[in-house]
Amino acid sequence: MNRRHFLMGAAAASTLRASSLRSPNDTVRVACVGLRGQGATHLREYARMPNVEVAALCDVDENVLNMRASGSQFAKKPPLYNDIRKLLEDKSIDAVSIATPNQHHTLQAIWALEAGKDVYVEKPCSFNMFECRQIAAARKRYAHIVQHGSNARSNPGAREAVQKLRDGVIGDLYSARGLCFKWRDTIGRAQPEPVPAGVHYDLWTGPAPVHPFTKNRFHYNWHWFWDYGNGDIGNQGIHELDLARWSLGVTYPTKVTALGGHFMFDDDQETPNTLTALYEFDGTGGGKRKMLEFAVRHWMTNREAGLGERRGAPPPPRATGEPAPEPKNRLGPASRPDNPDGVGVILYGSKGYMSFEASGKYAAFLGRDREPGPAGMARGNNWENFISAVRSQKYEELNAPVEEGAISCTLVHLANISYRLGRSIQFDEKTYTCPGDKEATAMFTRPYRKGFVVPEKI
Repeated sequence: MNRRHFLMGAAAASTLRASSLRSPNDTVRVACVGLRGQGATHLREYARMPNVEVAALCDVDENVLNMRASGSQFAKKPPLYNDIRKLLEDKSIDAVSIATPNQHHTLQAIWALEAGKDVYVEKPCSFNMFECRQIAAARKRYAHIVQHGSNARSNPGAREAVQKLRDGVIGDLYSARGLCFKWRDTIGRAQPEPVPAGVHYDLWTGPAPVHPFTKNRFHYNWHWFWDYGNGDIGNQGIHELDLARWSLGVTYPTKVTALGGHFMFDDDQETPNTLTALYEFDGTGGGKRKMLEFAVRHWMTNREAGLGERRGAPPPPRATGEPAPEPKNRLGPASRPDNPDGVGVILYGSKGYMSFEASGKYAAFLGRDREPGPAGMARGNNWENFISAVRSQKYEELNAPVEEGAISCTLVHLANISYRLGRSIQFDEKTYTCPGDKEATAMFTRPYRKGFVVPEKI
């Protein structure tokens, strides 16, 4: 009964908020959860928006929390929390913006929805296949605004490029190649040590199994451990996978094959630093058969279709809105003129091809002679789009709804399952299983720690 009354109260609060935020002059109160790395970007974006108040800060590392709280963007210091569940008790907060490690995304989003809040959740919105379904189900159940951190979908250049593809600028689309070429150095090896002062390690671990604390399992490098992250295909790569899937106009693949490994380095990293994934879409639902190839590469690389080229000039701000990773995990700053990364998507059609970056930069090349076709570049802002939808409470205004993000995340998880099993897998959208493959289907979820269980019933 208590839970029932809580949910009824949350629904009523949502209705009142929807009516009170219709005007652009009404203040939207946003709580930022997870403040290091990409979380700093969230904080900066909201702090510069008119009539948006950063109303609370939350991080499990008190060192990071206090550092962010001392910023000059605050007229007064907002309330500070280590546990998001305490933050969610504040009924005056309209929205929660989540930039925590991957293992927290789905559960924290569901908690926020249950509390009657609108949600911005970083990519990937799910840690595994099961969570893809649960976060989408929770969005539908609570009928709130949920934006996924697929930033490219808010870039006018990207939306223009997708429309040109729909209009047939390169003919009939049949294939895409996504690239995640990021220069990433070895993370080395780190020995267990005492948990640093101010770090709430149990809260940081959340749904994942408990391991002895090491620096490599903590800030940023958690991406490279299976208990917390999804490798670079789920870190940078989810942006390009989403672009490729969006451009091709497909949803779920029917067959996935992934090969790769951890090359060059002898260190703590568990996820592959080199990976090739192939996805087949069989045209279920009346579409045409299509194919998507995705490549992750961590070191030396060539250029493909001009992706990542800067022609000697400093690169523009990072395409995905992400800050540069930690210095020890990169070779030099991200702003170096000879940017070693090559990240984006190449679309292939019957009349030509198009190169496409998350920044909104695109260029088409037509015919056998690759004659220049339409090209352009225009940036937008995913956080501004989110706040606009929070004000209007019109879900259709979102550029990156979480349902679309969840479908793209399945491509990450299916590739990782194929890689870890060392074989191709089939996927059936209707049953949401790998038919006849109990081993693969069992990898759709995992045991959750008490107190951090993603609910099966939404």
